[in-house]
Amino acid sequence: MLGTLLTALLLASAAPASAHATLRGSDPADGAVLKSSPPSVTLTFSESVGLLDDSFRVYDPTNHRVTTGDPEHGPAGSDTARITFPKKLGTGTFTVAWRVVSADSHPVSGALTFSVGKPSATTAAIPTGPVENPATGSLYNIGRYVAYLAVALLIGSVAFIALCRPPDPAPLRRPIRVAWWTLLAATLFLLVLRSPYEEGTSPTKALDLSALARTATGRPGLALLARIVLLAITAGLYSFVLREREKGRGPSRPLLTTAAGLSVALALTWATAEHASAGLQVPLAMTSSVLHLLAMALWLGGLTALLTTLHPTAATPLPAAVVTRFSRVAFASVTVLVVTGVYQSWRGLGSWQALTETTYGRLLLVKLIAVTLLLAAASQSRRLTARMATSVTPAAATEAATEAARDRVPQTVGAPPPEAPPTSEEPTPTPNHHQALRRSVLAEVAGGVAVLVVTTILTGTLPGRAAAEAAESGTETASAGGLPAASVSTVPFDVGTPNGHGKVQITLDPGRVGANSVQAVVLGPDGGISAVPELRLSFTLTAQKIGPLPADLTDQGGYWATNSVNLPIAGEWTMKLTVRVSDLDQVTVAKKIRITG
Repeated sequence: MLGTLLTALLLASAAPASAHATLRGSDPADGAVLKSSPPSVTLTFSESVGLLDDSFRVYDPTNHRVTTGDPEHGPAGSDTARITFPKKLGTGTFTVAWRVVSADSHPVSGALTFSVGKPSATTAAIPTGPVENPATGSLYNIGRYVAYLAVALLIGSVAFIALCRPPDPAPLRRPIRVAWWTLLAATLFLLVLRSPYEEGTSPTKALDLSALARTATGRPGLALLARIVLLAITAGLYSFVLREREKGRGPSRPLLTTAAGLSVALALTWATAEHASAGLQVPLAMTSSVLHLLAMALWLGGLTALLTTLHPTAATPLPAAVVTRFSRVAFASVTVLVVTGVYQSWRGLGSWQALTETTYGRLLLVKLIAVTLLLAAASQSRRLTARMATSVTPAAATEAATEAARDRVPQTVGAPPPEAPPTSEEPTPTPNHHQALRRSVLAEVAGGVAVLVVTTILTGTLPGRAAAEAAESGTETASAGGLPAASVSTVPFDVGTPNGHGKVQITLDPGRVGANSVQAVVLGPDGGISAVPELRLSFTLTAQKIGPLPADLTDQGGYWATNSVNLPIAGEWTMKLTVRVSDLDQVTVAKKIRITG
């Protein structure tokens, strides 16, 4: 049931992940008109970025690719990316498409233009190069979700055995093995799929040896390789513990310390390749990320282990003392989750407005609602645990008291166990206690999986703080899906005279709320570029009674353009276009377009 829930949530939300890095500026600037050819193009980002073999694609006015040098970081450091030109460029408008990998492992791409001499008119479509492959993106997201679930089950189940000490840990051996193999398989899957994910290519490119070699040298690839090594060490340690248990010896304190260290190291393989590794307060953010992941594993994985040991077919009934110990562990885990969650939310949002105005903030609200429901289920479990603790048989009370006394009194080899203190007769618990607790824990596990899914989506979403930085810098950064999408509309016109008809191709970039640029090309009856004496354009949002907002188009020598159109609200706008083909002949036509937020 939980696997079905996870898959449904995944497929419902599968989309290209937005990245953390944002473009702060470029040299030349986007839209700049230069007197002479520049020797290079340099981009500056909000954080360090990794370069791909095809990080830059430059096209001339005739839509042919320009020969360039290899991508490299600029003199300012790893938060820059630069491409050089081996020879001088010609005149006209050049398009630069770029794609890099941000420090938090997500690819990010975009495009800009600059002109040499003067802007040139062209109706040729600009190739966008590789874009996000839907199959690759979905498969990579599946691997990430499965890895999160597996590490939670692995760490949580082992911690449940060590901290809660169930009398019969045998039922948990199979979940631990399944979690280990699942995490190993998911890690290998992510490793081979990493290069196609970064480059936006098909999953069939996953087994390219050169691509695997590039992956192994990047930060995300190194984190995945480190995780594989840690899993191998974990398997050896677990085998040793099983052999010691067969000899009647429990895990020693050094062994428990080693296991805790391995858990921290595993959590670090996530922290070093996610949002915590970039931005402000990186050391504190990575510490918070590790604690958050470990607390999640102790709670969610421990709940799954508790649910397994509470199964009605279990050979040994679960003592109330075990449930009580887990209740304390769960309470501590929730406390850590709240503290680290508040810090990470503040770090990711940056402002209260981002809570409702950004995708990251809205996802965070969904997570808060899910966590609230999860805490309600946890509260019910704690009440049931308290009832179990006060409703034990005399034999169970004697066993618990003996165990407590054994924990307090030093033992001598061969000495008889200390006598248990006298206990009072108490009512025997009914099976309803275990059944009710099992139902409550099942609700917690289901809620925990939902929270984990939302958390995983958050790790791949542009934080609100980064979105605000991008807006303030006035640059547009695309998602991992490719170049920024522009709105292109074709509006036919006919003034009623011979050869007085044609169409106007209008490009609104980026076609979203806020500042937009407009380029308009008038095409005659033969489909070629036609010169007209006047072209006027305005925008009206009838539903909100906004407009008409004029777009002050100016003749750029073959096409009409402006960079100062501000559309303040999302909705269905009406473009009203007036085309004058002579001193006496003109026509006004309209077309509706959708402006997104």
